[in-house]
Amino acid sequence: MTMLLRNRAVVALGLRMCSSHVTKGPLADAVKHSSDMSEFREVFSKAKHIAIITGAGVSAESGVPTFRGKNEKWRKWLSQDLATPEAFSRDPSRVWEFYHYRRELVMNKKPSAVHLALAECEARLKKQGRSVVIITQCIDDLHRQAGSKHVLNVHGSLMETRCMSCGHVSVNKRSPICAPLKNKGDPGPDVPDAQIPVDKLPRCEERECNGLLRPNVVFFGETLDSHILTKVEKEIETCDLCLVVGASSIVYPAAMFGPRIASRGVPVAEFNIHTTPKSEYFM
Repeated sequence: MTMLLRNRAVVALGLRMCSSHVTKGPLADAVKHSSDMSEFREVFSKAKHIAIITGAGVSAESGVPTFRGKNEKWRKWLSQDLATPEAFSRDPSRVWEFYHYRRELVMNKKPSAVHLALAECEARLKKQGRSVVIITQCIDDLHRQAGSKHVLNVHGSLMETRCMSCGHVSVNKRSPICAPLKNKGDPGPDVPDAQIPVDKLPRCEERECNGLLRPNVVFFGETLDSHILTKVEKEIETCDLCLVVGASSIVYPAAMFGPRIASRGVPVAEFNIHTTPKSEYFM
């Protein structure tokens, strides 16, 4: 199974593994560090319930911008300034343009080698009576496209909407999501806002509702969905191996999922191009 990961280029991201208790004292002193693939193979072969935490780096392999660095701005606004409850309340047309741009971008992308490797890993291990759960910060749905079945989207999904009036959540993969947004959302710095009337933005189709829809994603400043978080907590407490793949480990609370697992004495392997603020837990 580790050869599957290697062949699908996951290992090319780099490996760091922690395999000892982290209960007190400086992490650097408490953690046993390893980059030995043979040790990883042995641990992997014995694991029965594997939690895989993924971040934007996985989807970057598919060509999905991370919306940090050079992709941090959409028109003249920072993406984190648009992805807030306040911004949506103040100007839902602008925020919907931003998310329409992201939706259309993602709809034209295909799962990366990493997505496919993880999905295949889950399928193969299931036949052996072992389980894999993907705990992802990505909102692009590429894990499901690749074939992963057990996926927890901690930050929501671009392919879902939630009604601001009745709270109904539904899968929505229409392109465009509504007629007035067709060909809108160009990120160029000089592109004017479409200023779409609020009653022409995506609306709830539940009977007698017609409420304004919003993307079913976690905006900055919002808490994670409690139902999803409960499921994540269960996985964190029961897994016997954790892989952290393509995650920057700077967005909380997801950044602490791996270290919390390591604190139980469970091996945690990190696959990343660069070290992260939490690499000291895993190296």
